[in-house]
Amino acid sequence: MYADWQRGDYSSAEWAHPEIETVMADGPTPGRWTGVAGTMEAWRDFLSAWQGYHAAAEEYRELEDERVLVLFRRSGKGRKSGIELGQVGSKGAALYDVRDGRVTRQVIYFDRERALADLGLSE
Repeated sequence: MYADWQRGDYSSAEWAHPEIETVMADGPTPGRWTGVAGTMEAWRDFLSAWQGYHAAAEEYRELEDERVLVLFRRSGKGRKSGIELGQVGSKGAALYDVRDGRVTRQVIYFDRERALADLGLSE
């Protein structure tokens, strides 16, 4: 999934469980969506706000069986604001619950520090 995303390809949803729950915990488009269609809508809305958006995984942490935290760095420029992600925080995190090889829940954090605090972890 991240290999595709690092190439800028966000088109596949093969990684998602049909009843996936997606949570954008913070950032410009916070909210909660369910199902593959809802998840794709959330990502489409998020990505449409950016020009040249790119996310690169820096670290993968297995937290428990079937839970993975991914620490990543983003780049891109706000379409309307022109603000570079580096100016407002380029370090994010995502928590994935996985069952039978598919993501059943993803929580995306624009602010990596918030993710780590919510999980009781440190950098």
